[in-house]
Amino acid sequence: MIHPTAIIHPQAALGANVSVGAYSIIGEHVEIGDGTEIGPHSIVEGPTRIGRDNRIGSFTALGGPPQDKSYRGEPTRLEIGDRNTIREYCTFNRGTMKDARVTRVGDDNWIMGYVHLAHDCQIGNNTVLANSTQLAGHVHIGDWAILGGFTGVHQFVRIGAHTMIGGGTMLRQDVPPYVTVAGNPPKAFGVNSEGLRRRAFTPETIEAIQAAYRTLYRAGLSFADAQTELAQTTADRPELIALVEFLKAATRGIVR
Repeated sequence: MIHPTAIIHPQAALGANVSVGAYSIIGEHVEIGDGTEIGPHSIVEGPTRIGRDNRIGSFTALGGPPQDKSYRGEPTRLEIGDRNTIREYCTFNRGTMKDARVTRVGDDNWIMGYVHLAHDCQIGNNTVLANSTQLAGHVHIGDWAILGGFTGVHQFVRIGAHTMIGGGTMLRQDVPPYVTVAGNPPKAFGVNSEGLRRRAFTPETIEAIQAAYRTLYRAGLSFADAQTELAQTTADRPELIALVEFLKAATRGIVR
């Protein structure tokens, strides 16, 4: 399972049935879970933990130091969960001392070629990051978000769960959960209703989310007034409570 040209540091910990392709390098303080495949010509530096059953393409560079001038070699890390697909030429950097000290990728994500995750990014589960998506430092992406190809995301931007971002969009502000955004400058184009239906959201829940969207985007209210209105009408729906909590933390403002 280990190609004879691969270089594995003696202190690296590889689980059962891990495969490492030709000319790949696995560094010190790297842990790779059972069944994960590393393609040829890839580099994994540590401290990095990769879970089980991941498929990592060729020419990837994972766990390198952050591209941050304040970094002084501190033991920050990269953590990748289980069952992710990470395609060719992706670059994931470790975290910094200025944030959580870890760049984290969850489970079951589909990450296409040439994607860059800068320091301290936090990626949820079941996301799709299409080709050449570029994330600056400290970006947070919620579960089931889909980012089209060549999407660029400014540092500290948060993208909520179940969002859909059109290809080529440059994001400088937060995107609330459930919203579809595209264009430059980016604009909101409604609720990602088809994605919600595919994930078994009930018609009643989707209707409630659409009503919340109209309050936030179509009622002519200021951002503060829309937040107040939504806080009073969320009742006990956890989907809308999640939206209200996301808006409370939107220090960069939201795409409107």
